[in-house]
Amino acid sequence: MDKFTNMETFVHVLEFGSISGAAEHMEIAKSAVSRRLKELETYLNVQLFHRTTRSMQPTDTGKAYYAFCLRILEDLREAEHATAQAHCVLKGPLKVAMPSTFGVMHMSAAINDFLVEHPHIEFELDFNDRQVDLIQEGYDLAIRIADLPDSTLLARRFAPVKHVICASPSYLEKHGTPTCLDQLSEHQCLTYSLSKDSHHWRVKTTDGVQKKVKINTILKASSGEYLLSAAVSGLGIAHLPTFVVSDAIKRGELVPILDGCGFNELNAYAVYPQTRHLSRRVRIFIDFLVQRFEGTPYWDELDLSEPR
Repeated sequence: MDKFTNMETFVHVLEFGSISGAAEHMEIAKSAVSRRLKELETYLNVQLFHRTTRSMQPTDTGKAYYAFCLRILEDLREAEHATAQAHCVLKGPLKVAMPSTFGVMHMSAAINDFLVEHPHIEFELDFNDRQVDLIQEGYDLAIRIADLPDSTLLARRFAPVKHVICASPSYLEKHGTPTCLDQLSEHQCLTYSLSKDSHHWRVKTTDGVQKKVKINTILKASSGEYLLSAAVSGLGIAHLPTFVVSDAIKRGELVPILDGCGFNELNAYAVYPQTRHLSRRVRIFIDFLVQRFEGTPYWDELDLSEPR
C-alpha cells in the first residue's frame, strides 16, 4: 500500500465531496479512488466517511485525520522541494483567481516581475469578478477586494483600495457639476452591475457619515475598464476605485467631483483556505505582493481630492 498516495486520495475525496469528483480532479478511474479509500480504512481500522447514495460526509475520525493528512502531505512536498532545490529555486504550480480589472491593470505586471525572479513557477490565472470556491475549484489563493466578512478564509492585506466619484469635463460642461450627493439622482450615472444595489450608492460623506444615495442609473456593466471608458466618453458620472481611474484623472480625461465623498475604504487581500497549509511558493508570492504594494499604492500618489 502506498500510504502517501492513499492519504492524498482521501484528502481529495473529502474536499470534493465525492469519489467521482476526486477521480476527475486526479484524472484516474473512480474504481482506483474507491480501492485506495478501502485500503486506507482497512489499514487504519476506522471508518473515515459516512456513505449514502447521495453524499459522503467525513466522520469525526475522518475530520481529525484530514487535518493530520494536510500537514503531513505538505511537509512531504516541502521536503521534496527543499531537497530538489539546492539553490533555492522556487518551482511548481500556482493557481490564482483575481478580479478582472484589478488583475489586468495592476496584478499582471506584478506577476510578470515575479516570473522573472522565479521562472520555474507555473501560474494558472483566472481573471474573473465571480467569487470562486478555493477548495472545490483547486485554487492556491485568490485576490479579493472586500472587507472580508467570510471567516472560513485566512487573508493577508497588501493594498488599500479607495474610490472616487468622477466624470469627464465634457459631461460636466453639458450637464453641470453636482454640488451635493442628492443631486446625483438628476444626473446620468454609470454603475457596477455586480453590486447589490445598482440604484443607490452607499457613500461615506466628508464628515465620515454613511449615506445611501439614490442615483439615476443609465448604464450598468460588470467591467471596471468598460465603465472607465464610458465615463471618459462623457456618458455619465462614475463611482470607481482609484486604481481604475487615477491615470485618466492625471491626464485630465476625468475630473473628481463631490470632493471627499466615496465608498468606505476597502482593501486588496490575498486569501487562502484555513484548511490548507501554505506551500513555500504561495508564502513567497504573498510576501512579494505585500512588499511590492507596501505604503501608498502608486495609483494613489496623486491627491485625487485636489481641484484640477
